[in-house]
Amino acid sequence: MGDVKTFVDQKIAGKRVVVFSKTTCPFCTKAKAAFKEYVGKDVPEDEYEVIEIERRSDCQAIQDYMLKLTGARSVPRVFVNQKFIGGGDDVVSKHKSGELKKLLTA
Repeated sequence: MGDVKTFVDQKIAGKRVVVFSKTTCPFCTKAKAAFKEYVGKDVPEDEYEVIEIERRSDCQAIQDYMLKLTGARSVPRVFVNQKFIGGGDDVVSKHKSGELKKLLTA
């Protein structure tokens, strides 16, 4: 778990926005779509990262660590400014309310 914890923690600390995702997950697709409006404008492209975890051999370990970190193993797990802001529906809701833009420009 140490390597996974280090990997995840470094990713979260190293970017303004990090999305732990799976390519076939509809909730992940919704969350990533919500960020399209902001990436390149409010968030520099190099400060936004999507990590498609099903392509990694440590996918299950990442999900286990997400459970400890966020209270759930499900994807997406979205972090803004090193803080967990929720999953797909949470991100879409924050986008629609304007809260996501505020988080990204704070």
